Amino acid sequence: MVTVREKVRFVETDMMGVVHHANYFRWFEMGRVEFLRQAGILLLDLMADGIVFPITEVNCQYRASARFDDYILIETIPKVLSKAKMEFTYRVIRERDGILLAEGYTQNVFTDTNGKIVRLSGRYYELLQAAQNKTESL
Repeated sequence: MVTVREKVRFVETDMMGVVHHANYFRWFEMGRVEFLRQAGILLLDLMADGIVFPITEVNCQYRASARFDDYILIETIPKVLSKAKMEFTYRVIRERDGILLAEGYTQNVFTDTNGKIVRLSGRYYELLQAAQNKTESL
């Protein structure tokens, strides 16, 4: 599991000071990018090699509201890994009281710049396998 700590910004809220629902998807992305980074893969390196990582499925279940100035923890857990796709689950938790704010899921595929699904090379796949194995052993 990878955890990212973030502070809710005013721009992420509506007129009631509650986080707009679309921001959770942005936070999920922050978790995915950090997972890749901790696995030793920079998204820009993937892109330089002609590989992109689009979402093909996304889900979010909202449990409670985050508000301006809350600190949140974005937990990202890789669930499925193949050479063609990855699936992640997410939990967004308010840090001060441990309240679960949202749970989510994404499925991402590896494609070329034309949108054709590709299989990861051994180098990238081995780094992701090692990171997922490390997560599963915790």
